[in-house]
Amino acid sequence: MMGYENHTFSSDFILLGLFSSSQTSLVFFSFIFFIFIMAITENVLMILLIHMDSRLHTPMYFLLSHLSFMDILHISNIVPKMIADFFSGSRTISFVGCGFQIFLSLTLLGGECLLLAAMSYDRYVAICHPLRYPVLMRDNTSGLMAAGSWLVGILNSIVHTALALHFPYCHSRAIDHFFCEVPAMLKLSCIDTSRYERGVYVSGIIFLLIPFSMISISYVQILLTVFQMQSSGARQKSFSTCSFHMVVVIMYYGPFIFTYMRPRSYHTPGQDKFLAIFYTILTPTLNPIIYSFRNKDVLMAMKNMIQSNFSE
Repeated sequence: MMGYENHTFSSDFILLGLFSSSQTSLVFFSFIFFIFIMAITENVLMILLIHMDSRLHTPMYFLLSHLSFMDILHISNIVPKMIADFFSGSRTISFVGCGFQIFLSLTLLGGECLLLAAMSYDRYVAICHPLRYPVLMRDNTSGLMAAGSWLVGILNSIVHTALALHFPYCHSRAIDHFFCEVPAMLKLSCIDTSRYERGVYVSGIIFLLIPFSMISISYVQILLTVFQMQSSGARQKSFSTCSFHMVVVIMYYGPFIFTYMRPRSYHTPGQDKFLAIFYTILTPTLNPIIYSFRNKDVLMAMKNMIQSNFSE
């Protein structure tokens, strides 16, 4: 620990990370690197397809393009720093760099929670009230949903980032995590942060429990409508789609709720790092596959793009 003690009075933090320099860590690092490349490729491709194909200029795909952009920013906010630290052996992160990671992470996490709720509403209207869909989900409606998700996420993030960085960190500045995350940083503070933790709990209700409840209610209504369909093929397809969507939603919200809505005394570094992998690294990779690439319209757009490139 001598190396870390030398940094105690520095403004820099030390990210202890996910892995050391062992052979096992190299395999795990390779897996994380592969997931990162895959996530960036999938989400960039998704944005390009939505932009280029006029058939994908619908409210659903508009919201999906914002989800892809959020996922690109989110995974890029964390993994490149992990990669650089792994190769350089240096695990320091500046005070400003740590603040930027917190701000961007909370903006995107909060924004994505609201955006996923908006997307579930879009699916609810499309399946349960198809005749009213053009009225309820006009272009300006989806635009307001996306803008609202970004704006509310940014405002919430500004407050939490300012408060988290305001606390004095007078003990070790070694953060036992792979990025600057608020619950991990609170453990280093030498003052009582219980009042702030209650504020985090309130934010958790607004950004986690309420959207998750809305998504769950939407999909219950969708499934009830699906079961009334005459066509067994349509029933099976809709049920399969809803099931995959809910799996991704639970993988995202579950670990997120478990991390941010528990008292600090119940947190363990290993558990927090494991849970964070789900909502920072895995879901940006799974979202395009589950929400988009299983859709025949997206597959047709991809086929057309490939054919047009080859024909040139």
